[in-house]
Amino acid sequence: MATSRDYLANWFRWRRGRQESGYEKMLILVNPFLLPFDFYVLRFREGSEIPPHTDPVSEKKHYRLNLVLKHARKGGHFSCANPIYESRRIKLFRPDLNEHSVSRINEGTRYVLSIGWVLG
Repeated sequence: MATSRDYLANWFRWRRGRQESGYEKMLILVNPFLLPFDFYVLRFREGSEIPPHTDPVSEKKHYRLNLVLKHARKGGHFSCANPIYESRRIKLFRPDLNEHSVSRINEGTRYVLSIGWVLG
């Protein structure tokens, strides 16, 4: 379990994303209690991408709302097998159930505000 020291060490600092595919994330806010959620800004520089994957959780439902703040000039398209809602800038989906990915950024930088929560 993460401690407050772990959160402070990551708060408002760019860190590598979990997929080891070039994107970076900055922790804005996290709450591990009652209604667990996290709130990140994601940065995708040229050459970064996220391969198709799911984010399993045990015995709960994981939801994620991604708000595209800035599109890359070329590439960086989000893909999800079965989104709950999707528009040009808004992506709401179940990452635990649906395979999702981001295509390679060929030009520019993509920024996303990503809010995730888990319901029991």
